[in-house]
Amino acid sequence: MEIVYSEKIEEIVLNYGVIKQLYDENFTEEKYVALLEEMVPNGYKQIAIYDINKLVAVSGYWINTKLYSGRYLEIDNFVVDENHQGKGLGIRLINEIEKIAQKFQVNAIVLDAFSTNFNAHKFYYNQGYVPKGFHFVKFI
Repeated sequence: MEIVYSEKIEEIVLNYGVIKQLYDENFTEEKYVALLEEMVPNGYKQIAIYDINKLVAVSGYWINTKLYSGRYLEIDNFVVDENHQGKGLGIRLINEIEKIAQKFQVNAIVLDAFSTNFNAHKFYYNQGYVPKGFHFVKFI
């Protein structure tokens, strides 16, 4: 299995096939590309795991600073292909993200998990992540 780091839009676009598993049918590749065109210039990157040229796991991440935590890495859209779950790929991916966090000397790794995604909650708890509070959203 190969780990690939992607920083350019043309590289990140290739990971759409697995990212879309988190979303409904309205999340088109065109929408993905349009969002990436805003996100990548602001520091968004992805790390992916490939098994013989087949994408099997991917996570986006950003590094930024907040008053409460200082420098942090935020995990964004962490997903293991539904046909490859239970094979330790999530653990391998989170371990790579933690290496990135150490390399960039962040104080914390943060993430959001949908409140109904109980499998994700269990996974993150098992990796030592704990909820710090609530992430509130008001779409406008």
